[in-house]
Amino acid sequence: MGVDKDLVVIFAGIVATTVGYQISRAIRVRMERPSMNRSEMADVKLHLERLEQAVDSIAVEVERISEGQRFTTKLLSEKSASAGEPKSPSLKA
Repeated sequence: MGVDKDLVVIFAGIVATTVGYQISRAIRVRMERPSMNRSEMADVKLHLERLEQAVDSIAVEVERISEGQRFTTKLLSEKSASAGEPKSPSLKA
């Protein structure tokens, strides 16, 4: 009792038709969607410029924090080296 090849072809055709219809419908909806006008584009551009400035200022602040961390680490390692302690502190429970 094997699989009927005609049923497989019919089923594959139905699936292909359904999938093709859904894809064409999605493309049509996307093409009919209204595009942004110039004022909306200008607003988006302003928002992106402000976002870029915010990211730049955050990057500067992160760099300052990392410099402070390096300085503090350097001071602590020099202090422990001058006191004769090991450079890497061990965890005490």
